[in-house]
Amino acid sequence: MNNKNNQLQRIQKIVIVGGGTAGWMAAAMLARAMGQLVKIQLIESDDIGTIGVGEATIPQIKLFNNALGLEENDFLRNTQGTLKLGIQFNNWARQGDSYMHAFGGIGIDAGMLDFYQYWLKSLHAGNTSSLWDYSLNAAAAKNNRFEKMEVVGDTRLPGIRYAYHFDASLFAKYLRSYCEKLSVTRTEGKIIDVKLREHDGFIESVALENGEIIGGDLFIDCSGFRGLLIEGALKTGYDDWSHWLPCDSAVAVPCASAAPLLPYTKATAHGAGWQWRIPLQYRTGNGHVYSSRFMSVDEATAILLKNLDGEPLADSRPIKFTTGMRKKFWNKNCVALGLASGFMEPLESTSIHLVQFALGKLIDMFPRQNFTQIDIDEYNRQLKTETEYIRDFLILHYHATERTDTPFWNYCRTMSVPESVTRKMQLFKASGRIYREANELFTEVGWLQVMLGQRIAPEAYHSLADALTPEQLNEYLSNVKTIVNKAAGMLPQHSEYILKNCAAKNL
Repeated sequence: MNNKNNQLQRIQKIVIVGGGTAGWMAAAMLARAMGQLVKIQLIESDDIGTIGVGEATIPQIKLFNNALGLEENDFLRNTQGTLKLGIQFNNWARQGDSYMHAFGGIGIDAGMLDFYQYWLKSLHAGNTSSLWDYSLNAAAAKNNRFEKMEVVGDTRLPGIRYAYHFDASLFAKYLRSYCEKLSVTRTEGKIIDVKLREHDGFIESVALENGEIIGGDLFIDCSGFRGLLIEGALKTGYDDWSHWLPCDSAVAVPCASAAPLLPYTKATAHGAGWQWRIPLQYRTGNGHVYSSRFMSVDEATAILLKNLDGEPLADSRPIKFTTGMRKKFWNKNCVALGLASGFMEPLESTSIHLVQFALGKLIDMFPRQNFTQIDIDEYNRQLKTETEYIRDFLILHYHATERTDTPFWNYCRTMSVPESVTRKMQLFKASGRIYREANELFTEVGWLQVMLGQRIAPEAYHSLADALTPEQLNEYLSNVKTIVNKAAGMLPQHSEYILKNCAAKNL
């Protein structure tokens, strides 16, 4: 009898509202994980466009693709994808500055200390080498090279760590084909009404424009900024972070490709925001993220078009947003994903990661029909924590600046920020120490590169680094640099790798 009751309590049907990247990622992962245990129906309308700024990713995307069993070269070929070794930041701390947030490790750790502590010691002794001289990813990116490499020969130097650039609309199409093989049902149509159950306020069904009524047990809201279910129906509320992340608008436009085919994203700061450049196989994705308090859409568009590498391939497209997150990511029997759950601007390519992270947690805490509140609360706590850590990392880019040339940068430099950001900045400046908290997304190496790149200079280094004599330190650093340069020099050009392994069919 108990077994029968448990079977009856199991979620029978999941309804996903909205397609795009988030919707089809959800359908693919849930179908892969749940098999025949649940029915999955996705509702989308071809008349409703998607934002599509999530073309750049971080290395965690490979975990998602691997979980689905996607073959990498096939995936890249079908999404016009290229490889990504990191993000180059230009004009952030000062105009003319440039640094790389490179994926992967830096240097070879010695003893109980991280490599960078020895490098900091060398700086205090007058060494002028860059931290990025010891990063294989940075060296490869600088020379437009790429090859898959776990480790460098028989050394302890970390190999290449990478992510992808891809066309978000093609990625959604690719996942849709994947889902069709797993019996995911797609329904074309616009939702005009959402019906709530009278006794508990849970979502009972949605009504389409053609009169069809679609019910379910669990609803996934992937309807974009409007949050049709999570906000429109359930009135969940939103935490606005625009006082810390003041950009609230973007203008996007694709342009013709320009050689060489770079294996990294560019983020170039302008007077009231920044411009992204994402190289795909057949075009380059561009956008200008800016604050409408400090710049008009016409000025932002003019700056974007002036700084393209090739001819525009379409009209520029304006986007409005508010950085922040829903007060609850999971409310009653509705889970919001993607833009419906909140928005972190694409500065560090985290939008797709947050969808992936949320799906992992949902599968881990997958409910029965009684929807235990303690599980929902824990899901919301973990999503909130992850999102706030990403928020802090993004704030660092804006706040740690020496720019005084525009009102926007004066605001960012002098604004109050969360204590968690101030503490990390002050700790690093005083002693060169960085601590990763609660397995947050960005590691010590990520924080290190951005703080150094934004000109936060540590006043000291770890005293254990004094165990090396000046001669030993010079030899140690010289050996690491030699290994990095030799390894980077052996890699093929990024464009050659693409042509050999995953060139799209129309190239």
